[in-house]
Amino acid sequence: MGNRLDFLQKATQKIYQTIGGIRAISGVYKTPSWGFESDDFYNACIAIDTFYSTSEVLGYLLQIEVELGRKREGDDVYQARTIDLDIVLSSEGIINTKKLIVPHPSMQDRKFVLAPLAEIAEKEKHPVLQQTIKELLESGEDDSIVSLIDEKIVNPKEGYDLARFQYLTIEGNIGAGKTSLAQLISNEFNAKLILERFADNPFLPKFYENMERYAFPLEMSFLADRYQRLQDDIAQFDLFTDFVVSDYDVFKSLIFAQVTLQEEEFVLYKRVFDLMYRNLAKPGLYIYLYQNTERLLRNIKKRGRDYEQKIKPEYLDNINKGYLQFMKSQPALNVKIIDVSDLDFIANRSDFVSILEQIC
Repeated sequence: MGNRLDFLQKATQKIYQTIGGIRAISGVYKTPSWGFESDDFYNACIAIDTFYSTSEVLGYLLQIEVELGRKREGDDVYQARTIDLDIVLSSEGIINTKKLIVPHPSMQDRKFVLAPLAEIAEKEKHPVLQQTIKELLESGEDDSIVSLIDEKIVNPKEGYDLARFQYLTIEGNIGAGKTSLAQLISNEFNAKLILERFADNPFLPKFYENMERYAFPLEMSFLADRYQRLQDDIAQFDLFTDFVVSDYDVFKSLIFAQVTLQEEEFVLYKRVFDLMYRNLAKPGLYIYLYQNTERLLRNIKKRGRDYEQKIKPEYLDNINKGYLQFMKSQPALNVKIIDVSDLDFIANRSDFVSILEQIC
């Protein structure tokens, strides 16, 4: 009912915002009504990447239907509606519960399902019938007319042009979630991913036991390692054609060093740092994830790295202050500070999308 294409686009937008990234979108097919007299229907299929279970996805879809004006008169009543969202296939395979059956039990009999589905997943096999979607479409007995219209559904992620930054760096305090966000953005926008690798640093556990003694060798080893790895990783890409996202920048070394080193040590350290830093490519956008100290400590405890459990709140406070002071002192650096203290962008899709909106 109503503006059919608009309802399809709005549903796709809400799915993107609440359930997951959209990997593929079929064309829109005009098909005759099925089982009752009505105007022609518009149908389409989308493929979604999500960390929610199929049953959780169903709950979100039902809510989206309500938000878009869907009114149900009964499960067995065919009727025109503003929107109808069905799970046709799932990577969980066969599901048979009171509330949900996957694969959809009637999909193989309905050309208005198989035609758009074959466009984006023709080689996928029906887990019960063991035929591909293309084979089901070609052998089906439904002879109804299905026609592709000119209008298309737009993938909502096209509204978030992160690639224009070419090189995106995500930074933050210990436990702020910078690596997780970098991975999410990389997956969503097919970006080249550069992650910091430091688990094998022999000075790190010793530093948390005796910060004063091991601060200088720790910071020098981090600086040398970050510089070399970032230089090697960036050299693999063309920053004019590739979209690259990293979870660190070498200048974080200066932040931590300023907090941990004695004054004489820091003077020497900064001389070495300045020589290295001038030779590295600078990010098109630098994102700093701010989290309050209480939340950082909870995150650190949750991820369970033994050598991090003795980190003091004062140390995290100083790191936050160091980052903010450094960014204020770098007017040429394109910086976006995002407060994620009340967000859980790993477990909540809408929180992740809200970050994308702040970036753009």
